[in-house]
Amino acid sequence: MALLEQLKLLVNLSRIDGDMAEREKNYITNIGKANGFPESSVSTLFYNSHEIIIPDDLTADQKFNYIFSLVQLMKIDERLYKEEIKFCSSIAAKLGYSKEAMFELMLNVKSVVDDNERKTLQQLTEKYLKN
Repeated sequence: MALLEQLKLLVNLSRIDGDMAEREKNYITNIGKANGFPESSVSTLFYNSHEIIIPDDLTADQKFNYIFSLVQLMKIDERLYKEEIKFCSSIAAKLGYSKEAMFELMLNVKSVVDDNERKTLQQLTEKYLKN
């Protein structure tokens, strides 16, 4: 299931700096709840690191959702760590994005983005999607 794998990636990212902040937990939980996952099911994901699995059959929209949510989570605590950037870059590459997509997103993603900004960002990064 693509959403479960996305949530696991978000959990892995939130654990990189050794401190999973409450804002990070809330962000991940809200993504799960918005997509029909009970909060209790999402909460169980916080206790472990997870294998990195990128489903093969993701649509362009799903790929963007993966990378957008990772970058947004990375920026939620207003501190960027080298390991977080490396993690997000490696996932972006596995999703088929060139390195430039990460630069665009890191420059333009904010902790709160409305639908129009999100669509603009998606259009901006589409040109960096290789497959």
